[in-house]
Amino acid sequence: MYDEERVTAASALDVDHMVPLAEAWDSGASGWTVARRQAYANDLDDERSLIAVTAKSNRSKADQDPAQWMPPATGQHCAYVADWTATKLRWQLTLDDTERQALATTAAHCLAATVTYESAPSGGFGGACRRAAAW
Repeated sequence: MYDEERVTAASALDVDHMVPLAEAWDSGASGWTVARRQAYANDLDDERSLIAVTAKSNRSKADQDPAQWMPPATGQHCAYVADWTATKLRWQLTLDDTERQALATTAAHCLAATVTYESAPSGGFGGACRRAAAW
């Protein structure tokens, strides 16, 4: 996704957290229960949470937010900020000012987009709520 490289060997791929664990921690996860942190780290209920990417791009991204890192393939920028935003909204994670500005700057170049997300179950368990946020 990030670099638009075609990969046929599974060993060349990493599983990436759209919003890295360290970023989630700094954005509110530090106050969560162990169960909620585990639910976040293993979120298979939203296809944007954990994605297969090239090992090279995952290492490059590390734990950086969009103010510090964007996919090398510029054609992926709109999808990336939409998925980042959906993940932050899903888990009720905060944005810092530079992150918010980077998201807004990138989103301004995207066609009218609506970010649809389903709230993560509270405590990592129970029902969820579907919502939409427009840029």
